[in-house]
Amino acid sequence: MHAASSAPAPSSPERTGNSQTGTTRRRRLWSIAAAALLTAGTVVPASTAQAAPTLQEVMLVGNNWEGTADVIRSTGDFTKVGRINLVPDKSERLWEIYTDPVRLAFFLGIRETAGEGHDQFVDDMYTTPDGSAIVVSRPSFGDVASIDTATGKLEWRFRVAGYRADHMAVSPDGTRVAVSASTGNTVHVLDIRTGRQIGSFATGDKPHENVFTRDGKIWNMSIGEVNNDFDAPWQDFLKGDRKITVADARTLEVVRTIDMRERLNAFPGGKDHSDSIRPVAFTPDESKMYFQVSFFSGFFEYDVATDKITRMKTLPKNPATSDDRTTYVNDSRHHGMSMNPDGTRLCIAGTMDDYATVVDRTTLREGPLVPAAKPYWATVSGDGRACVISESGADQVTAISFATGRKITSVPVGDHPQRVRIAHLPAGWTSPTD
Repeated sequence: MHAASSAPAPSSPERTGNSQTGTTRRRRLWSIAAAALLTAGTVVPASTAQAAPTLQEVMLVGNNWEGTADVIRSTGDFTKVGRINLVPDKSERLWEIYTDPVRLAFFLGIRETAGEGHDQFVDDMYTTPDGSAIVVSRPSFGDVASIDTATGKLEWRFRVAGYRADHMAVSPDGTRVAVSASTGNTVHVLDIRTGRQIGSFATGDKPHENVFTRDGKIWNMSIGEVNNDFDAPWQDFLKGDRKITVADARTLEVVRTIDMRERLNAFPGGKDHSDSIRPVAFTPDESKMYFQVSFFSGFFEYDVATDKITRMKTLPKNPATSDDRTTYVNDSRHHGMSMNPDGTRLCIAGTMDDYATVVDRTTLREGPLVPAAKPYWATVSGDGRACVISESGADQVTAISFATGRKITSVPVGDHPQRVRIAHLPAGWTSPTD
């Protein structure tokens, strides 16, 4: 494991109150009581055993500039179920920042660059396995926080290395969460229930997307410096060290690094494209990975076994979109992709081109271009039939049929939605403020 390369992050999370709070304290007391009963040789009757909570599947929509998450149904009409504030400690965090000149400089820098003039309060979100908390990465606060879904209160927070938290991924069993510390060039892996750091590993410059794969690996994609205007192809070397870092999910030792620049140069037409890898999507058998890169209206196909780029798909450009690369938000022309469960369709968010489209994976032929206002992410619905995109320019999410490629419905959400994730909350859940 590697130490963080910037301001050190604590190995244990900060907690509210004098010790532990809310659900965390109840879990600890239950564990102590259970241990005492077992030690005494007492058998807990089945009728008194704590039953697993009944959960409902939903989608969380992170409203980046607002600091909230809208909860919508994961299938059907995708109607709104409720909303939860993911920055209940906002006043306390701002006080800390404004009394620390270094943190304040980074806070204001995030606002003027990645935030497009706004603070970034919510990036990525997952629920704990029992649905009792939402764990969220908060870029402007440089932390990961756990918010109790019943009370809306902060349970714990973890300060990442450096000053900005970014994309996350949750392990297949739902117990660990990996978060990119984008100014610390580090991925932290945390216990999703307690916030305790299990370990970390070093990455390239500006780690971004994370993916847990079924073969026991974590893939991290570093995007390099996307906030400067050195965007001309000949200035590419000024964008920093960009690479894929693959770590063992158990030991967190780095087992492989992939310099996609070499693979792009070897592929016809790839030399002219950036090696800053944005969102990715693996096939169900994880034999192929599809990825987007900075400045490109399209994507590439990468064969994992042969370590080669095998196909490139160029998607239509919106005539109204400028070709001036400095106008692209954080260098992304297209940002967001997902794949349906059987691996036959890809859903692409054409961010700066203001559309989304479903692509046939065999032929790479795109379907209808569905108009969308700066779509920033693409997620698969709970039943696998639809792609749900976030329209950050219209403050809504839109569902698109994988089968027809056509729009199903749009649902209004909060200010500047970005990440959309499948989640699980207790059955009958209502907003803490209700």
